[in-house]
Amino acid sequence: MQRNIYILMIIFLLSFSRLSAQFLPVNLPNYDQKQWHFGFTLGMNTMNFNLYPVDNMVYDSTVIIIQPTKSQGFNIGIVANKRLAPYLDLRFVPTLSFGQRNIDYIIKTSVTEEEKITKIVESTFLDFPLTLKYKSKRFDKNLNNMRVYVLGGARYSIDLASQKKKKGTSEDIVIKLNPHDFMLTTGVGFDFYLSYFKLGIELQMAYGLVNVLNQDETIYTTNMEKLTSKMAWITFTFE
Repeated sequence: MQRNIYILMIIFLLSFSRLSAQFLPVNLPNYDQKQWHFGFTLGMNTMNFNLYPVDNMVYDSTVIIIQPTKSQGFNIGIVANKRLAPYLDLRFVPTLSFGQRNIDYIIKTSVTEEEKITKIVESTFLDFPLTLKYKSKRFDKNLNNMRVYVLGGARYSIDLASQKKKKGTSEDIVIKLNPHDFMLTTGVGFDFYLSYFKLGIELQMAYGLVNVLNQDETIYTTNMEKLTSKMAWITFTFE
């Protein structure tokens, strides 16, 4: 799915460039002089974990392999953008992100038999990111309704679907995560100045700094030292 997203993004950029080559007029010429801009975002995300095993990992009774796997979701948010300098903005984009992360286990059920078990960790994040956006000039000549930018910042997230307090039965042991997370973010994007609004397409990555694993000494967490979040998303902004 992620590869398809990149392909669609490239097709869109090429199509827009071809349209711009037809000597389109300059759209929204005074847009960047305003101190504040507001809008909303729609996007698709990929969530995953970075897993850190314990030192001298013991493959004792049943667990042979632990492997986190990524999964896709979507996100929506609102944009508040403050102009700090001609090519520098401060952005606050509170976002609601829906998705899940999976952890695959190979469990030894007997001397000769193994079983694959997948634990699904569903999450609904309420994100509060602060981001600096450094922009290029609008491109010259036939691409004067387009510019490129880079992003960098941090965000605090709270997982509204955290199961930290849930008591799993022996048949349905859940992977419990702490609801609070803090991540560093980086990204790149393009702004397109249309007739009535500005469209942005950006690709971002986020790397968690906090151990979100709530260790409860089950066979699914004993060999894990910590889990941190790793996310990527492509977002369309309308301002």
